[in-house]
Amino acid sequence: MRWIDTHCHLDAPEFDPDRDGVVARAHAAGVALQVLPAVAVSNFETVRHLAHRHGLAYALGIHPLCVNDAAESDLAALHDALQRHRDDPRLVAVGEIGLDHFVPGLDQAKARHFYVEQLKLAHAAGLPVLLHVRRSADALLKQLRRIPVRGIAHAFNGSEQQAQVFIDLGFKLGFGGAMTFDRALQIRRLAETVPAESLVLETDAPDIPPHWLYRTAAERAAGETSRNEPAQLPRIAQTLADLRGWTPAQVADITWRNAQVALPRLAALAD
Repeated sequence: MRWIDTHCHLDAPEFDPDRDGVVARAHAAGVALQVLPAVAVSNFETVRHLAHRHGLAYALGIHPLCVNDAAESDLAALHDALQRHRDDPRLVAVGEIGLDHFVPGLDQAKARHFYVEQLKLAHAAGLPVLLHVRRSADALLKQLRRIPVRGIAHAFNGSEQQAQVFIDLGFKLGFGGAMTFDRALQIRRLAETVPAESLVLETDAPDIPPHWLYRTAAERAAGETSRNEPAQLPRIAQTLADLRGWTPAQVADITWRNAQVALPRLAALAD
């Protein structure tokens, strides 16, 4: 079975001690491709380099949690990078972009501006987007109705109604470690009921660890770690198989095809 991790921050400092080992373990687990989203101009070249070094894919964008520290010139830098690398087959999306209405202290007006401008850049470049959705689905959808782009709603945790609107607009929904928690009732309900052609898998590694890697605050304070890895994807996929009544092979086949529909440039890399 072959898997695609549609969202992995391989450049994160948590992977500095053993990044090559992380990639090797992913390949050994059948994770043939990973999509590495940028979060700021400062890591555009890092994710591009890692994608080329390890035979992976990457996206360029400015994360909503990084917008407070970004300048208007960063949007120009993103435009220039998208133009410079427009023929790079490993550049598969604009991302990670979006809105975050959970974290306090963010300049939401500035975040909306960056989100809209990045949607425009994606549309002009003919690229899909990787969307950060955290208590912000309606605000994201408002702009997507105006600017026709497609892509993946990463770590989706909205309502059934919001999920359907994203699907109607041509988006796939990303499911990962959060789905493995029994108490994540809404996410598990969505994973069980949304159309099969709307599902993709992700880890968001090193973040959103599945339940078997989760550590409490006290455990983390005592030095225990909960780093997620792309090699966890097949085990995460087993949860989806259990929820849907599918075999792991069915999950692999369905999500493999869906990822390539969401991010069309992945097809050539998968071959």
